[in-house]
Amino acid sequence: MNTLFAGDNEVPLYSMRNLVKEFVGPGEKVSVLQGLNLDIQVGESVAVVGASGSGKSTLLHILGTLARPGAGELYFCGQDLQSLNADDTAHLRNEKIGFVFQFHHLLPEFSALENVAMQAIIGGMPRKRALKKAAAMLDEVGLAERAAFQVGMLSGGERQRTAIARAIVQKPLVLLADEPTGNLDEKNGRLVADLLMRLNAEQEMSMIVVTHNPELAGRMARRFELKSGDLYEQ
Repeated sequence: MNTLFAGDNEVPLYSMRNLVKEFVGPGEKVSVLQGLNLDIQVGESVAVVGASGSGKSTLLHILGTLARPGAGELYFCGQDLQSLNADDTAHLRNEKIGFVFQFHHLLPEFSALENVAMQAIIGGMPRKRALKKAAAMLDEVGLAERAAFQVGMLSGGERQRTAIARAIVQKPLVLLADEPTGNLDEKNGRLVADLLMRLNAEQEMSMIVVTHNPELAGRMARRFELKSGDLYEQ
């Protein structure tokens, strides 16, 4: 499994071919994605903007294997994602894809350190090693002194940076971020944006960000608008 997803720079990180997603409701069928075709390269930073309900989060969930397309092909490092069994998909999601959401989804009964380590522990890493890696990641996001603090003792910006540390503890190939600054004030939003761009530049971690924040979108190397089920490069 690890050899399949090594992040070869010669192969696109993601390849979408005629990607379609529809939702069927009472008496109607809604087309959210209508035949998307796009390659995203290893190390790229990409922003996806668009109106609420345009399908941005749906697209991100499909890229993160949290949802499946209705039709079309989706490749990750050359591997057909739809050909993977459930175990391989879970392995990929745990080790190669990091997720950050608008709400941090941290567990309040645990410390920042334990929250960050949990991703690695779930992936099968021994607890001692996972805690060591988690401490390094908290240092990476500027929260080494907050490691022992429970979630309720952290500010909103600190919680989101803890969530980012959790997302990158396994050193994923790509970070998928859904409105990562949407719940933050301007100052903390800028701190989180700075952190994301540093991770992209220093660790060559690919970044795909869904956002309504024009400043954050403008810092990404490529920007797309999702409109009427299709992507338009800006």
